[in-house]
Amino acid sequence: MTSRTDMFEGGCTCRHVRYRLTSKPLFVHCCHCRWCQRDTGTAFAMNAMIEADRVERLGGEVEVIDTPTLSGNGQRIARCPRCRIALWSNYSGAGPTIHFVRVGTLDEPDRLPPDVHIFTMSKQPWVALPTGVPAVAEYYDRNELWPSESLDRFAAHKAKNAS
Repeated sequence: MTSRTDMFEGGCTCRHVRYRLTSKPLFVHCCHCRWCQRDTGTAFAMNAMIEADRVERLGGEVEVIDTPTLSGNGQRIARCPRCRIALWSNYSGAGPTIHFVRVGTLDEPDRLPPDVHIFTMSKQPWVALPTGVPAVAEYYDRNELWPSESLDRFAAHKAKNAS
């Protein structure tokens, strides 16, 4: 049973696309890589990783656009076809069943602060990282940082989607 406090609603700037996260995300990344800086036009990207079947579209259709990534495997970005705002991505490593929801598109983005800062080797020098939040030069081992509930959900999700 999901409580209302575990739900998060959001959408694009023009309000054509609206969505709801039906649970807390698995984990929230604040990514400081150069690709995210370029994609967002700012210092970092905030992405909430969540199972795609826990993202409920409330209105509007998204347009999915393939874009390159540093890994060479690309990502698929779901955008509003009207205002072009990026709502979530699917990276090849996680596949189509895990969305990386742009935290800034939530109605209350402050409810999902970062669980980790990644690719801090390329963070802007004027960005001060908060104490008490893990920060890594590149990427991390999820078994070391994710809460056990998220690891269990992720394992169940992978098993379900492997068949």
